[in-house]
Amino acid sequence: MKIREILKKRGKGISFEFFPPKSAEGKEGFMKVVNKLKQYDPLYVSVTYGAGGTTQDRTGNTLKWIKQETDLTVMSHLTCIGATKPAMDNLLDDYKANSIDNILALRGDPPKNVPDFDPAKGEFKYARELVEFVKKYNYFSIAVAVYPEGHQESPSIEKDMEYTKQKIDAGADFGITQMFFDNRYYYDFMDRAQKIGITIPILPGIMPITDCKKIMEFASFCNATVPGDIQKKMEPVLDKPDEMRKIGIEYAIRQCEDLLKNGVKYLHFYTMNKSETASEIIDALPK
Repeated sequence: MKIREILKKRGKGISFEFFPPKSAEGKEGFMKVVNKLKQYDPLYVSVTYGAGGTTQDRTGNTLKWIKQETDLTVMSHLTCIGATKPAMDNLLDDYKANSIDNILALRGDPPKNVPDFDPAKGEFKYARELVEFVKKYNYFSIAVAVYPEGHQESPSIEKDMEYTKQKIDAGADFGITQMFFDNRYYYDFMDRAQKIGITIPILPGIMPITDCKKIMEFASFCNATVPGDIQKKMEPVLDKPDEMRKIGIEYAIRQCEDLLKNGVKYLHFYTMNKSETASEIIDALPK
């Protein structure tokens, strides 16, 4: 089912992001996680797509596993950097043949583990161009990524909003934010979006801080601010993973509670292919 229709029918809900297992042998463990989180009746679940298309086959297989073994609505992430239009056509035709009708259209980054990768050989420079390409199929519901603190390559917040509006106007049905840890960034983004005429649903992306060192590294790369108060709380327990995880979950619960209290209807969880963390957070939220 197309997610744009689900969002029209359901006034609230949650969704989950997964990444494809590294091998077919990982299918059983992966599907256990999916089935545990299925109890929360998610709006949809999405599967990531490696930089430069490096997980294309694994992403496709993972989506098909979920469709074959559950009744969940699925969405494929899709990066376009370095991709050709014929190759993209082939992939989208395969998705259509398998009733995979939701796409998160991303530019993506060059893969670090492919030394001879040449993004200049691709036919897409920006996510906006991929949105336009997918839109021509008149089949897929299209999502895009948005950046509450601005994309790391944008020259300014104002320019970032301009590019975001162009990408959405090209045919996006809804947006999902990059991770953020201070809700003020989300609220400020939504204010800017309203002023510039963005009206599609924007789902906040929730990344629980269960490993502070890894999150700090990732946040530094993608221009996301980790608030000083949570860093200060985690400093004494960096070598105590259970205590660090507990602090991170408590922080994520408060973050979600504040979003819900301020009228946010949808929450998108970055699961890291683990069910326990997302379950603890969701179970603690008001029903």
